[in-house]
Amino acid sequence: MSPSETLIHDDPNAGFDIPLPVSLEDHAVTSNGFLPDGPPLERLPNSYYSPWESLMDSLPRSLAEHTLRAQVDRLPILSTDHLATEPEWRRACVILGFLTHAYIWGGDSAAEILPPQLTVPFLAVSSHLGIPPIATYASLNLWNFRTTAAAGGPDLTDPDALQALHTFTGTPDESWFYIVSVAMEAQGAALIPTMLHALEAATSSSSSSSASSSSSVSPDPSPRSDHTAVTDALTTLVRGIAALGKLLERMDERCDPQVFYHRIRPFLAGSRNMAGAGLPRGVFYDEGEGGDGRGRGQWRMLRGGSNGQSSLVQFLDLVLGVEHATAAAGRGGEGGVSFHEEVRGYMPEPHRRFLQVVAERYPGGMKTAVARLLEVGEADDGGLSPAQVALREAFQEATRALAEFRNKHLQIVARYIIIPSRQPNANHGVNLATASSRLASAPQVEGWKGPLGGADAELTGTGGTALLPFLKQSRDETVQAGQLQVQ
Repeated sequence: MSPSETLIHDDPNAGFDIPLPVSLEDHAVTSNGFLPDGPPLERLPNSYYSPWESLMDSLPRSLAEHTLRAQVDRLPILSTDHLATEPEWRRACVILGFLTHAYIWGGDSAAEILPPQLTVPFLAVSSHLGIPPIATYASLNLWNFRTTAAAGGPDLTDPDALQALHTFTGTPDESWFYIVSVAMEAQGAALIPTMLHALEAATSSSSSSSASSSSSVSPDPSPRSDHTAVTDALTTLVRGIAALGKLLERMDERCDPQVFYHRIRPFLAGSRNMAGAGLPRGVFYDEGEGGDGRGRGQWRMLRGGSNGQSSLVQFLDLVLGVEHATAAAGRGGEGGVSFHEEVRGYMPEPHRRFLQVVAERYPGGMKTAVARLLEVGEADDGGLSPAQVALREAFQEATRALAEFRNKHLQIVARYIIIPSRQPNANHGVNLATASSRLASAPQVEGWKGPLGGADAELTGTGGTALLPFLKQSRDETVQAGQLQVQ
């Protein structure tokens, strides 16, 4: 990546006298946040993979002409031995993710069996990258864009300067849908080092404060010196989240809700909780015949790509100490973990490790640290000092900002999924759109109960959750994080 294509941020050490506590480089977090440090590869350099690239060149046309499945069936089973660099492995993941979803959903009904031509290399690629063999948020967004700005240097926070490398439909609507998320990831990049510094300072200060309050020795005023820096960082976070919200609101500019609902969204669905869309058992990943002549493979139920797989959003949750229920509303996580924790398994492995490090180093995030800093009043009368009041207000404003961001997401869902699902659907195929429309039309006969009642409560997201209950619960849990419990 040339210097002009790298996002330059303000000094992340500003206001703090401590080094960055967690290595970003070790976790593939770049100056662009969770995006790569340069534009993703647009083609695999080895001509061995030209059969894949040729299919990608004609993907929208092949889907429109209903020839994609036949073309995939004629592919050779290519080895991954010729992938030499991480950008090449990511490029292969993008290709195979798109082809897999195109194969499954690219007909009048869903394909329950994924052929070895896709299964075999996709299992190898997903194993290398540490993610499931499905199109994820990373392969649809983080690794699927190019810059379109002039030589002066693109601003990755500007969706006008970006374009998706690949789409299922060939529409500008689909490209814009992906690119808005790319711009949001870039916009949030500067928040990562800033909030890591703030977490370290707040946690260190709160530990010192707790130790001093339990001692007969007069408290050392030095732990309080970070109050202002932490407050300033939280104020920066509020502005940053507001900027993310403004980008999200730009979705309407070039992505039509009807195009999204009927043409784009069906291709984004996974194979989990998709019985109504034609996959009651998920998808059988056919690995071909083994040396003994017997067929190999297994049924898999995997979540489709969704913004719930964004490492940036989960990082903000960890920063503020937002706790998500283990039994999330509407088919959330399994095995005693929340949906949010489960879908970390769909993130690039270094990003997943990064979130784990942050969670373990700062349990409870700012919510716990700020509560401890407010336990002992620093004013002469024993009450909260002005610095403590400012800290409390900055933290609560940050949780309100994140809750409002989730409200904006709910509004997008209403415009792009709920309203279109209630309108007549002339498509006679079986996919996520037709299944959602059938479900949404049912309560209109018996008495529709509103946006969180009736069939709306059961509409399934591409990630396999009951859409509105899950999003509403996530927002409410964010609001709850701002309700500090001070001993």
